[in-house]
Amino acid sequence: MTPRNREILHEIVEAHIESGEPIASRSIARRMGARRGASSAASIRNAMADLADEGYLSQPHTSAGRVPTGKAFESYVQSLTLRRLAVQEIERLRAEFGRLDTVEARVEHTSRRLTAMTQGVGIAAAITKASPALDRIELVALPEKRVVMVVVTRDRQVRNRVVTLDEAVTPDELASIRNYINRNFSGWTLERVRRELALRLDHASVAYDEMLRKLTLLYAKGLLDAGEPEIHMEGASNLMGIDLHLTREKMRELFRALEEKKRVLDLLDRFLERPAGEIGVQVGLSEMHPSMGELSLIGLPVILPNGISAVIAVLGPMRMNYVRVMSAVQNVGWVFRDA
Repeated sequence: MTPRNREILHEIVEAHIESGEPIASRSIARRMGARRGASSAASIRNAMADLADEGYLSQPHTSAGRVPTGKAFESYVQSLTLRRLAVQEIERLRAEFGRLDTVEARVEHTSRRLTAMTQGVGIAAAITKASPALDRIELVALPEKRVVMVVVTRDRQVRNRVVTLDEAVTPDELASIRNYINRNFSGWTLERVRRELALRLDHASVAYDEMLRKLTLLYAKGLLDAGEPEIHMEGASNLMGIDLHLTREKMRELFRALEEKKRVLDLLDRFLERPAGEIGVQVGLSEMHPSMGELSLIGLPVILPNGISAVIAVLGPMRMNYVRVMSAVQNVGWVFRDA
């Protein structure tokens, strides 16, 4: 691509981001002429024809202007220079993260902060490579046979889950289970704890030990499954206000897809292959799901001080404000990493 055609292409992308409409050569001539002297609509039309032949532009209708393709957005993104947040904003973010003392809390705050800053879908995930060591568990009884299961690991992760059991478990029984786990397994990796518990709970004597029988109920509900990635997503409803050219059923499929933890992890996995601290952009996500064809994902892999791999990302429309979103992801990522 010649420098001139690249300049025209990026002008088309910016115009399309602003309007959401197909872009005509005359409007690009006006935009460029206002800043750089007179530009011929005819010469721009010829350049647009070349760009269309090369796969950078499409034409929805014969009489309409041109629309940038995913290939055009990728070229545009590579030309951008990101902005660093003001010192005051960076300090405010550091103060917010400084008040959070667990990885789980920081993951949740990161996704919410990204959503507020970009009006997109903020996603954050902490992905433990090795099984963490157990520090302790806490169990709290709730009404209607529900129990809060809290697992604290020695890398400062805190996971909690509310489960509903088939039979009631008293606070005294929960205290016995908690003491049993903490006394016997504190300091063990969660993987080793699960293996050992599985052996003990399969033993015939469990049937005669009421405490172990109740522990079996909690184990079946995912107690000690805290080695799974910690994922938090915020702002999915922001996609409702965007014209993604989806039918109502396709929009429902999109929201169902975003509710699947494995699918979100698959989206983020591609960023884990990048060097830590290097921002990446995926334009168009139809290979992940047909309803995601007009979405882009901006992600940043980071390594936290405790060695945990993390990814923060923003999911939004292909015609998003890339400078603003990429700058937000990069700046929040730095603070998240150093907190």
